[in-house]
Amino acid sequence: MRRSLLLGSLLLSLSASAAEPAARPGAAQVLKAARLFDAKTGKVVTPGVVVVADGKVVGVGAKAPVPAGATVVELGDATLLPGFMDAHTHLTVEPGPDWRKDVIDSFQRTIPEQTLDTLPWARVTLMAGFTTVRNLGAEDFIDVGLRNAIARGNVVGPRILAASSSLSSTGGHCDYGNSWRKGLMAHDASPGVADGPDALRARVRETLKYGADLIKVCATGGVMSFNAEPDAPQFTQAELDAVVDEAHAHRRKVAAHAHGAEGAKRAVRAGVDSVEHGTLLDDEALALMKRKGTWYVPTALAFFGAKELADKGNLPPDTVAKLRTVDQRREQVLRKAIAIGVRIALGTDSGVFAHGRNAEEFALLVQAGMPPAEALRAGTVYAAELLGVADRLGTLEPGKLADVVAVPGNPLNDIRATQKVFFVMKDGIIHRNDAAPATAPR
Repeated sequence: MRRSLLLGSLLLSLSASAAEPAARPGAAQVLKAARLFDAKTGKVVTPGVVVVADGKVVGVGAKAPVPAGATVVELGDATLLPGFMDAHTHLTVEPGPDWRKDVIDSFQRTIPEQTLDTLPWARVTLMAGFTTVRNLGAEDFIDVGLRNAIARGNVVGPRILAASSSLSSTGGHCDYGNSWRKGLMAHDASPGVADGPDALRARVRETLKYGADLIKVCATGGVMSFNAEPDAPQFTQAELDAVVDEAHAHRRKVAAHAHGAEGAKRAVRAGVDSVEHGTLLDDEALALMKRKGTWYVPTALAFFGAKELADKGNLPPDTVAKLRTVDQRREQVLRKAIAIGVRIALGTDSGVFAHGRNAEEFALLVQAGMPPAEALRAGTVYAAELLGVADRLGTLEPGKLADVVAVPGNPLNDIRATQKVFFVMKDGIIHRNDAAPATAPR
């Protein structure tokens, strides 16, 4: 009991020191800036005005009614946007300067310690303007606990949709028992490992039983794991069919990690909601995704972040070799996906690199040929559709949750303005306002 009280006290103190809300949740506020990005149309409108009350948007535009006594927040020559969304994060991990030490630390740190490690990562993600994320993979249901603590207001961080343990075949990319001598660990495989349709159905049910919001399945090998080539399919068609059928029966979505074309095509045929990474997709896979409306989450930033680690000597040699292989095709695939109109949502794979850099993905999408307005929509309204939260998030409209960010200038003229977020509101609570104290009662 004493340990529980101490842990709870620590969580609360860390949360309080991380950010003190600038206004109580129900207080009426008027956010004013030079312009506003309308994610529905992809256009910037002037002036930017958002009226907030009781944690929701109640009006938009210069003619929006303003409740009596509302506080006005003047943000100047800036653009108001919906809170950004990252469809692919790993908030429970982050690389240190020595990958071997990271391995040892993962064995020596208790689950409570690992949970506490996530608090600054969650906070820096929110402060970067990402008010909602989809966490695709975490052990011991740490992401579920983090999600719940944030939702209760005990911890400062983004709204989380948690996948918890990723589903993997034995020895596959998401089998974290890879490369270890048999019998070394208490469990030779990760909790999400299963083989055969019936066993995978059971894994889906178990993952959802303990609080996951969606299912992640590793349909091919990967870059950052051992013993799994990125282009190798890791499930049969029948196995993937079972995963998707079971998840969809529970009204939950499925995200498929897939680098190689064959594994991705099996996943798309099974009906997955999104393909993650997709570095080695062929024309047939992209055409199939477009025809079926499958979302593509390219995680371009993951490969830049991983290359930075490789250049510093902080990745295993085998991983570096695989990284170089997929990187030769990665941008070509993304450019083609953009050109033919595959639906794309922004995701970064943060946790492979340091958290808080998420907004760099916007510029990488533009670099690959996506118009700036579409890149912004990929990280707002499109991501909201993929995540299944478009009824309450993704655009600045009356009735939706008041998740609002502000960036200097006009991001359609300079997409890197998204990397300079200076105002963050989530659920009507201001967590960051570098322009403060420019507020006054109306």
